[in-house]
Amino acid sequence: MNTKLLLGASAGLMAAVGLVLQFAPQEVLAYAGYPARGLAPVAVQLLGALYLGFALLNWMAKGVRMGGIYARPLAVGNLLHFVAGALALFRYAIRTPTGAGGWAWVAGYALGAGLFGAVLFISPRLESVPERG
Repeated sequence: MNTKLLLGASAGLMAAVGLVLQFAPQEVLAYAGYPARGLAPVAVQLLGALYLGFALLNWMAKGVRMGGIYARPLAVGNLLHFVAGALALFRYAIRTPTGAGGWAWVAGYALGAGLFGAVLFISPRLESVPERG
């Protein structure tokens, strides 16, 4: 599996979401139907900071060998994020009429969970090392 592509794509998507949450918290809350009062905008900005931090982590780790025992904490963190996110979004989508957009988020998170699960439990191909001598 091309983990460089996977980490780059997840970094790009997380950065986009993080930037929106970080710099437009009132608009995000208004779109979701919540008042932008009290700690709500700050909580949205903190969520944006988490997304940006995860995006930067994934972007900086693109060149690292990943899979099996290699970069296991990175794979576990991403797997947890995508599994928990997919479950939360699925639960929301079945209880609330979200339309195709909501189900697209569920599918995207489920795909991320599956891919990072495969990365975690499948060892990477090792390149052959030339013999010294």
